[in-house]
Amino acid sequence: MALSREQMEALLRSLSLTRQEEITCDECLKEVAEFAENELQGKTVPESLEAVAQHLLLCGECREEYEALLRALGDAG
Repeated sequence: MALSREQMEALLRSLSLTRQEEITCDECLKEVAEFAENELQGKTVPESLEAVAQHLLLCGECREEYEALLRALGDAG
């Protein structure tokens, strides 16, 4: 199966964003509520949550969960 040019570029972008140490989806989802609260309050991402930000850039499933959480928190506020 050959990749299209767009698929190859997307793959290369993803590879360029990876770090030597990544967190898992489970680890990300444990911290995503705190990450969302910081964003909704306009706070900068604390160093302890940078791995969550990185994971959300690379993982579509966790990003969807995060966006749903943002919507839910935004509606509650």
